[in-house]
Amino acid sequence: MRYALISDIHANLPALEAVLDHIAARHGIDATYHLGDLVGYAPWPNETVALLQSRGIEGIAGNYDSTVATNYKHCGCRYEDPRQEELSHVSFGWTKEHASQETKEILGSLPFRLDVRVEGGHSAGPTLILVHGTPTLNTVYWTEDRPDSFCTQMASLAGAKKGDVSWPAERRRFACGVHDTRNRRAKNRSGVCSR
Repeated sequence: MRYALISDIHANLPALEAVLDHIAARHGIDATYHLGDLVGYAPWPNETVALLQSRGIEGIAGNYDSTVATNYKHCGCRYEDPRQEELSHVSFGWTKEHASQETKEILGSLPFRLDVRVEGGHSAGPTLILVHGTPTLNTVYWTEDRPDSFCTQMASLAGAKKGDVSWPAERRRFACGVHDTRNRRAKNRSGVCSR
C-alpha cells in the first residue's frame, strides 16, 4: 500500500489544491491522509476544511485544530523568537474569529490518532499509527533531534508492537510526501517500531 500523508496545511488553500493535484497525478497512491493543523496562518480555514471533507480525506487533529475548535487561549504552538510568538497570537485570534461554527465542529470531531492497517481490512499485519505531535499529546513536538529512546518510549505509549509504524507530523523529514510501506529497510529513526 502507498499512502500520501499531508500535514500542517494551515489554511493555505492554493498550496493544498496544488498538492492534491500532484497526488492525483501520481499512480499507485492507495489513500491520502492528513496529519492535522488544517487551519491557522493563511486566510482560508473554512475552504481548506471543506475541500478535505469533499474529497473524503481522513485525518487527525493537530494542535491548531484542537485549540480553535475549543476556543482555547493559545494554539499550543512552538516559537523561535518573541516576534514569531506575537504574530502567532494575532493569527490565532483571526482564525478563531473567521472559522465558521461548522468548521470548528469538524475540527473538534477529528480524532487524536488514526490507526491504518497497511495490509488492509482486518489482516494482522503492521499498523501505521498517525499522530500530530506525539501519541500522548498533540502539542508535544517530535522533532528529528529527539533521541531514539524518546521515539521508542512514544511508540510504546502508543501501544505499537514490532513492525508497526508511528508517523508523527512533526517529523517532517519523514511525514512529507509518499511513504511506501513495502520498504521494510527503514530503521527506527523513520518511525518503524523495532522493539
